[in-house]
Amino acid sequence: MTQRPGIASPEEDPNVEILCASPPCFMHELDPAWLGLLSWEQIRAWRRAERAALIARRLAVPVAARLERDDAITVHVRAAVPDLARRHVGFYWPFKGEYDPRPLARALHREGARLALPVVATKGRPLIFRAWRPGTRMMPGVWNIPIPAEGEEVTPDTLLVPLVGFDARGYRLGYGGGYYDRTLATMAPRPLAIGIGFEIGRLATIHPQPHDVRMDLTVTEARATGIGASSGPAEPTP
Repeated sequence: MTQRPGIASPEEDPNVEILCASPPCFMHELDPAWLGLLSWEQIRAWRRAERAALIARRLAVPVAARLERDDAITVHVRAAVPDLARRHVGFYWPFKGEYDPRPLARALHREGARLALPVVATKGRPLIFRAWRPGTRMMPGVWNIPIPAEGEEVTPDTLLVPLVGFDARGYRLGYGGGYYDRTLATMAPRPLAIGIGFEIGRLATIHPQPHDVRMDLTVTEARATGIGASSGPAEPTP
């Protein structure tokens, strides 16, 4: 039997012919970011920077342009979920240049919809929702965002969820508190989650993690995009 020559190390003979069963592997030399192997700390740092940049960009949009975008989003939401007025809708009070859903909420109230607003009852826990209607007494909540001052806890079947950023798979970049992720993960049956943002917030990926919860539908001033079926009472209309 012919014996294979031994493999000399490059330090011993840099010109030696190395005989191996397979080509050498250079995977260790690849950038972890290229492989999608970012650590959670790296992802958190990226999200913080991206969040700050996106919020600054949307705050820089002139008021007239914001109103025009909001009107376009309202049209797309209505078209995508034509039975919205027959649903129990949890919306949000706008913050830092977000889409303003209050005109839509008032219109839905006139059409007979039940409405609710999110409340941070306990830090780090899922949101609760309190009933809202025009004239409801409000008080400052977390970040001084107005919340209903009192009222029973209710369970909406549809949520309008603000997006700082988002990707094509329906994953959402929010403010980093994880409140909507916790809430959607624990609500049963799960409500229809409608993420609402702007085209400037569209990202290639948010680097989703196991705790990130996808939207069922994302809506911007350009279009509404169905992502996947919800376990809630109905699926979004494409």
